[in-house]
Amino acid sequence: MLKTLLVAAAERVLNTTLELDPSFATSLEKVQHQVLAIEIRDWQHTFALTYTGKSFMLFNNYQELADCHISASIATLSQLKDPSVLTRLIRQEELDLQGNLNVAQAYSQSFSNLDIDWPEQLSRYLGDAGAQQLAQHVKSVRSRSQQLSKILKSTTTELLQDELKVAIHPLEMTQFKAHTRELKQRTAQLEQRINQLLTR
Repeated sequence: MLKTLLVAAAERVLNTTLELDPSFATSLEKVQHQVLAIEIRDWQHTFALTYTGKSFMLFNNYQELADCHISASIATLSQLKDPSVLTRLIRQEELDLQGNLNVAQAYSQSFSNLDIDWPEQLSRYLGDAGAQQLAQHVKSVRSRSQQLSKILKSTTTELLQDELKVAIHPLEMTQFKAHTRELKQRTAQLEQRINQLLTR
């Protein structure tokens, strides 16, 4: 019951996005009436999505044959915002794909190119000035959070590598790999000499 309500809500949100970004519907024309089934391994549940040309239809607990069937975990599915990672995830066996790869790529490309003009949409409720100020504030907060995230990542890396000596520095890893390759070559040369002495 709860999943059905969530699917209905998600379907409504998807159909609302068609109105908010007119180019979104245009980008979906090539996958019109083609079904993309997504199996979420974490939940052992399959959902399906199709675009009819006018609206989205979202299916709960889909069991039929789909044009493209994807099986992956939630963490892997979240990476599909970037269509270029699709083939890499398949090669790494983090994602199983059966059917037409172009369907998955087209849906992924359409969603990643989704561009909603939020100031324009919010101006209906807040007026032009209020919508513009809110959009600028949100942009500023996002920019600050990205900067803080970079600083935190950099500080954590320095702490683990330089201060606590828990993590390996990239230069140390490069040196280790170089030493390992050199040792492997010397071992191969020594093995070759030993074999030559034994055959004499």
